Amino acid sequence: MRFHWSIPGSNVRDPLRGSHDRDHVNPVEDIDGQLELCKLADEGGIDSLLLPTGYQRADPIAMATYFGGATRRVKYMVAIRPGTISPTLLVTQVNTVAAVTGGRITINVVAGHNSTEMRFYGDFLSHDERFQRSDEFWSICHALWRAEGPVDFHGSLLQVEGARVNTPFLGENGRTRPELYFGGSSDLASDMAIKHGDCLLRLGDTPDRIRPGLQRVLDTGKATGLLFSMIVRPTRAEAIEWGHAMMERAGQAGRDVQDRFREQSKESVGFASTYALGYKESDWPEPFLWTGLIPYMGPLSLALIGSPDDIVDALFTYRRIGVTQFLFHGRPDLETLPYFCQEVLPRVRARERDHELV
Repeated sequence: MRFHWSIPGSNVRDPLRGSHDRDHVNPVEDIDGQLELCKLADEGGIDSLLLPTGYQRADPIAMATYFGGATRRVKYMVAIRPGTISPTLLVTQVNTVAAVTGGRITINVVAGHNSTEMRFYGDFLSHDERFQRSDEFWSICHALWRAEGPVDFHGSLLQVEGARVNTPFLGENGRTRPELYFGGSSDLASDMAIKHGDCLLRLGDTPDRIRPGLQRVLDTGKATGLLFSMIVRPTRAEAIEWGHAMMERAGQAGRDVQDRFREQSKESVGFASTYALGYKESDWPEPFLWTGLIPYMGPLSLALIGSPDDIVDALFTYRRIGVTQFLFHGRPDLETLPYFCQEVLPRVRARERDHELV
């Protein structure tokens, strides 16, 4: 299994992010804390660090270059929306970061969760049209990474003529392009991952609910990954106590923020389905899966919760249905990430050595 971590776009020490209005987030107020988290991940065995994108985020390409210069091993998963950049320029930027970091860059492809924000960037396409453009965008990028000569492409939404990039992608083990993680819970996202990507990365859910959709991707030989928050403490009782304390601290102000964000995010299949999961009568769709924070901190707060052994059992539950990659948010990150690396990751590796997949 491979493990990734999301770099917060605000104060790394704040466990309540998600309960704050995005309009008031300053993404560069705690760069030192973000860099500290990168170093902890680098030392602890995390595979890559996600640098999300959006108006409330710093530029992920620039941040990957900065953080990459201060670390030695960990990769940086930069989030890209095809509607905000040309494919030729993106390949140039990604290949350049690869050249200065030893190939330590991957890509998280996101379509944008609502049309209103996409219009900030001059993108007025609908949800389905954005996926159509994504298909054309990555067709161009793959042609440039193959470096078979000048690229001509004439699609319904994108065109390039004679495109070329002289900076090669220099990756580990001879890779000539970055790994592509397609984000999304819709059938369209799965289609893109199957056609253009290496992994479908979607919001978490119960194993029974997500198994059919994941299997379609797995049957094509592509990997699948899930995104969760992580609440891990020495005992299950302590983890649950911490989660309820965050609910109380977020309070009605957090619910008000999420009520507004939920209304803005109806185009996103993943966000809509996860919100629905968070407003059910029970907060426990599985013994290890807690939805209690969703009404206060949003879809990204769907949590794996418990002791280190509980978390390991949960991970192997998903591993048995074919999930091999996980992306986590910590609650809070500077405490949770090193604790995960010290207490959870060695247990996972020990079970893997024992071939415990059944």
